[in-house]
Amino acid sequence: MIYPQYTKTALEDWVSSWYKLHNFWLPNDLIPKEIAMKCNIFVHYKPLDSYYIRFGRYREIVLNSKLGSHQQREEFFHELCHAIRHVGKQSMMPEAFRELQERDAKHFTLYAALPYHMIKRYDIEDPDIIERWSHDFKVSEELCEERLYQIKRRYITAANKNCHALNEAYGLCYK
Repeated sequence: MIYPQYTKTALEDWVSSWYKLHNFWLPNDLIPKEIAMKCNIFVHYKPLDSYYIRFGRYREIVLNSKLGSHQQREEFFHELCHAIRHVGKQSMMPEAFRELQERDAKHFTLYAALPYHMIKRYDIEDPDIIERWSHDFKVSEELCEERLYQIKRRYITAANKNCHALNEAYGLCYK
């Protein structure tokens, strides 16, 4: 990765650490059924909206069989987040808490589908990076664009903070 100032989030670190612990090192290793198996979760495909459900110790992710493989994969990561990070029935919780869980699942999907320890091997200045990620990680170009935008935004934020710190220390940056 060409952005040495990129700062990972705690969630991003956690996802990469979990993958490495379970020997998921390359994009081809990210097989939903194998990831789910490590979490004791069953995965099934049905012509229904995707969802996660738990009955006692039985946990299941159902993926919409009508969707394309890239969308199914993204929905798998979204539902996996609910399975391993969230508690409670969303239909029984306050709207604000449900929105918080959905926002968390959206971030988790970015990190789980395109984990830092894998994408850092790519040159993000490559004009074809979106297509490469989409092909290698088997996710939509839209998700790849969102991840790239997030990385660049976080790099710019870090660079601006460093510039302001240097400005205060040495007067090197322009306002």
